Amino acid sequence: MEAGAAVQREIHGTKFIVASGSMQRFMAMVERVAGHTETVLITGETGCGKELIACSIHEFSYRHGKPWIDINCAALPEHLVESELFGYEKGAFSGADNSKPGLFELADKGTLFLDEIGELPSHIQVKLLRVLDGAPYYRLGGHRKITVDVRIVAATNQDLEAAVREGRFRKDLFHRLSQFDLRVPPLRERAEDVVALAEYFLRLKSAEMKFSAEALRTLQSHSWPGNVRELRNIVAKIAMAASGTEIGAADVLAELSAEQQKSEIPLPSGDLQDMERQMVMKALENTGGHRAKAAEQLGISRRTLSRKLGEYKITAAPGKSRALGALSLKQKKFFRAKVKLPVVLRDSQGQEICVTAVNLSVGGMGLEGLPDPRRSEGLMDISFALPDSQTRVEAKVQIVWADLEGRAGATFVVVEPAVYKELQEWTDQRMKEEGWELPL
Repeated sequence: MEAGAAVQREIHGTKFIVASGSMQRFMAMVERVAGHTETVLITGETGCGKELIACSIHEFSYRHGKPWIDINCAALPEHLVESELFGYEKGAFSGADNSKPGLFELADKGTLFLDEIGELPSHIQVKLLRVLDGAPYYRLGGHRKITVDVRIVAATNQDLEAAVREGRFRKDLFHRLSQFDLRVPPLRERAEDVVALAEYFLRLKSAEMKFSAEALRTLQSHSWPGNVRELRNIVAKIAMAASGTEIGAADVLAELSAEQQKSEIPLPSGDLQDMERQMVMKALENTGGHRAKAAEQLGISRRTLSRKLGEYKITAAPGKSRALGALSLKQKKFFRAKVKLPVVLRDSQGQEICVTAVNLSVGGMGLEGLPDPRRSEGLMDISFALPDSQTRVEAKVQIVWADLEGRAGATFVVVEPAVYKELQEWTDQRMKEEGWELPL
């Protein structure tokens, strides 16, 4: 579809609006990831829609009819995290008058979403890693082993790789969580979405109101550090303050300027909360947005700092990553690009069969139009033109599966090294076009 043409989906009762080309590619990637079983790590700035992406993965997956359970790891007191995730037995601690299943049990056969995964205490990280590796676990105070079948989707606005280097997050858990790594583009990188979302939020407030073209350009030029959440709040305030049905650039600039003035430094020094906010922001400025160092400078825990950032709506500096996702070496091997191209198969008797390839990878092809799978046993010659190149691929393949509707899977058995290299370069390029970050 064309970039700029808004598409609406409803995910768990919330409208999900996509108009930009980058988000269309990103959502295609989300659907592809949803069809797998591996864990997913979603990263991105505050307010960019990580929870909706996680919900989408569940809805697009084969688990969509099973439980969806979510928890914000930063919202729970540290001493309650283990009992919430893994449950407890009666008498396990003071106040445990009844047994209670944990979130892992409640999510059995479904999806468990761990938001703000970077805030997970270190001793819980160890237990989580064991569960992700398929090991059974005990409820708090329990003696019965519990095994669950749960897909984990996690999200964070932190740089977990930096947290690993600093020893705040386990390296093995990070690699286990990021089997698929999806990075949600910030709103400032998708101008078409700003327009589509702003118009949608305005319609929620008033069906008669509309933005002028200049007002929309003004909205697009803003950096949106709070992303979609900030845009929604700004539009609501503009709608309430507007005197007519058309909102102009002056109306937008007035509200944006008012918001900017609220966050300017210095703030009134007589208010203790304002003074605390200034100290937090100064510490972040001194450490280049490094939360652990800022917390150390302030003499507070990193968890307390995260809570203060939420209270005062302070957004940490965005990361430099631009890739939409990352593939491991193993996943790269099995990447399949969608194609539609004519293919000629030749059996051992020299008879030619014309079929259509629907996907292509360095390891083989998905085919349609195979008339009789019984004629496709043993090695076959295959010939096709590599899309967008002058290369014609001549190789030997084996049909490894086929159905009665003419669909089949072919694996390359013999390919000339030079041709294989071109095929590999072609698939790498297709992966980059989809937004994947390739392993080194």
